[in-house]
Amino acid sequence: MVMSFRVSDLQMLLGFVGRSKSGLKHELVTRALQLVQFDCSPEVFKKIKELYETRYAKKSSEVTQPQPQQHRSPEALSIHSSYDRGSTVARTSISTTNIDYPALYGKYLNGLGRLPPKVAKPEVRLVKLPFYTTLDELLKPTELVPQNNEKLQESPCIFALTPRQVELIRNSRELQPGVKSVQVVLRICYTDTSSPQEDQYPPNIAVKVNHSYCSVPGYYPSNKPGVEPKRPCRPINLTHLMYLSAATNRITVTWGNYGKSYSVGLYLVRQMTSAELLQRLKTIGIKHPELCKALVKEKLRLDPDSEIATTGVRVSLICPLVKMRLSVPCRAETCAHLQCFDAVFYLQMNEKKPTWMCPVCDKPAPYDQLIIDGLLSKILTECEDADEIEYLVDGSWCPIRAEKERSCSPQCPILVLGSSDVNGLLPTPNGNGENGKATADVVDLTLDSSSSEEEEEEDEEEDDDDEGPQPKRRCSYEKGLVSAC
Repeated sequence: MVMSFRVSDLQMLLGFVGRSKSGLKHELVTRALQLVQFDCSPEVFKKIKELYETRYAKKSSEVTQPQPQQHRSPEALSIHSSYDRGSTVARTSISTTNIDYPALYGKYLNGLGRLPPKVAKPEVRLVKLPFYTTLDELLKPTELVPQNNEKLQESPCIFALTPRQVELIRNSRELQPGVKSVQVVLRICYTDTSSPQEDQYPPNIAVKVNHSYCSVPGYYPSNKPGVEPKRPCRPINLTHLMYLSAATNRITVTWGNYGKSYSVGLYLVRQMTSAELLQRLKTIGIKHPELCKALVKEKLRLDPDSEIATTGVRVSLICPLVKMRLSVPCRAETCAHLQCFDAVFYLQMNEKKPTWMCPVCDKPAPYDQLIIDGLLSKILTECEDADEIEYLVDGSWCPIRAEKERSCSPQCPILVLGSSDVNGLLPTPNGNGENGKATADVVDLTLDSSSSEEEEEEDEEEDDDDEGPQPKRRCSYEKGLVSAC
């Protein structure tokens, strides 16, 4: 009906709802279609019906005698009879008018023209995505209604972009060749109004834009046996297949009807990069060092009901994600730990595969709850030669280097190879050690163990044979003396 209106009819309709009446005819048609698709009320529908009947009544009165109600065109009769019976708009009546819009008056897709209910139902809401900033809502989340008992269903949807929206897309920068930062995306989720829904694809999904099929993210292969591969459900970019003009775009969603109910929505969004999110986080997400210090004191505060007193807590300066030194220490405000991870790598990983799970405690860490630890950022600049620190009860900190240094420094004298001592023992130096303690004897491991066994056997033979000649003993000479023999 709306497509057959004249400029005067369109202006009357738009003026009735308080919309702008200026512009060319195709702009007025676009506004009227958006009004019908998104904000159609019983009053608006009644006005559309009144304008339509008035126009056809005038046309019939110009051709025939003044009996317009009895000589209306069969086309008009077929359409209005369906309204008089209170049933849905027949598909044949729409096709006879050569209009390519299957449902101009309903809140549903699939060619079902249903009047909006008198009692407003709760709307389906989709969760906000950090990497997508919504600019306009082109189609509110609308339920996919099956047309028959077939397992494979098709749901068409038709809309047009405004000149401002087209200009935004054309003037946006390219994230990569052929991919604009401002996009028209399709989002699909379960039809559940209890809470914001995450993106969820129905089975056997296929999306056709105008005359071409759009690529849908595939499945991630699973390395575990017996585990089905998972499919990343993300917004589907339709921009490269759309008409960037005032022309209407037709989208057809093919989906599997297996009992679950799904809703689809169309949005004009601006896609962000991980670098842009990091810059935004640095601007609004830094927590002051004094607040972080107060949090440390709170964590280490003595609990009178606990028998264990905590005097300090260790925090690693190595990121648990990439095992490298932290550059931008970050954690979620909902996390109970003081350990941080690197915001740079965390955002990059979620840009490729969004999970938003804390790598330390494995609990949700969404972007809007991330903070940059100002105290740990200060520590990273002051402590460059340690990989771990310890927070103390008073909120101060100290680097942990002692164990590393002790492991590198020898605790006993260095063994000198090639020593002339027969028994394999180095002589004890005069005096005590550095700390006033006697230096421990060091065994020379370079001597063959078989030589000591042979000496023990010789001693046993000497004890058994008392009458035998005593073996000659070698004399040990001090270093630097020569035998006189």
